[in-house]
Amino acid sequence: MSSSAPDPSPSRVAVVDVGTNSTRLLIADVGRNGAIAEIDRRSIVTRLGEDVDATARLADAAMERVLRVLAEYRAAIDAAGSPPARAVMTSAVRDAANGEAFAAEVAERFGFDAREISGDEEARLTFLGATSTRPQERPALVVDIGGGSTELVIGQGGELRFHVSTQAGVVRQSERHLHHDPPADHELQALTDDVRRVLNASVPHAMTYVPEAAIAVAGTATSLAAIDLELEPYDPARVEGHVLERATCEMLLARLAGMTLEERRRLRGLHPDRAPTIVAGAVLLVEALRLFRLQEVEVSEHDLLYGAALATVRR
Repeated sequence: MSSSAPDPSPSRVAVVDVGTNSTRLLIADVGRNGAIAEIDRRSIVTRLGEDVDATARLADAAMERVLRVLAEYRAAIDAAGSPPARAVMTSAVRDAANGEAFAAEVAERFGFDAREISGDEEARLTFLGATSTRPQERPALVVDIGGGSTELVIGQGGELRFHVSTQAGVVRQSERHLHHDPPADHELQALTDDVRRVLNASVPHAMTYVPEAAIAVAGTATSLAAIDLELEPYDPARVEGHVLERATCEMLLARLAGMTLEERRRLRGLHPDRAPTIVAGAVLLVEALRLFRLQEVEVSEHDLLYGAALATVRR
């Protein structure tokens, strides 16, 4: 998949995103004009952030799951010509007492330029990726819902006007609030209240009037788009640019919250590994749109991975 016309002299790069919920890979040819031609793209739910909210440590089993996937990704990178490989580590690694040691192990074992990135940098790279192929005529909100944090970024014309990394994510909030199958009404209300409190505390009131459009990236948004489109198998070309109305997101939330985990695992358009956290993800997206008074959101496949790939070439 290519984001625009190919550059005559692209650079091949590999980016790995070690996230709280999933570990992802992008190998791409990146032109200095910003064109990105994907060579390989993968995403595997590894749940590195499992119990980090409660223990402040990465669990041994969770780290081992990630290391197994990274070995697979290292082989894919080598098969693609061993381009420079960068690994970015987000919320779970930032929040864990042993996160720095884990990043060092990844760098040593796999030869990645591996480092923990701040929430601010995560927001900047996400905005860069999400807006790289979109005209920026109106101020836009980019929503990146992750496992341990959610980034909210407002910008226009390539310039950031506001950004924040919030301590709300699908793994963190699911572990805090959802303990029945399907979730009980009081659990859903507690989850919604928690998310609303975090978002309201993180965004100055004046900024909630600024965005005129919204773009949502990462697994929650792409999963909701795939469910809405009833995609089987998943088709990134159809997900890219799909518009979800806020009313549709609210309808999908009610539908998902009324299902058991096993029913969600069988739902057309939803990858089974995302079934445990999709309810919290839908709450986060709905509450973000409500906070900014936006009635619809455009879903994008172009996220942190794209932004990190572009930044690697420009650097």
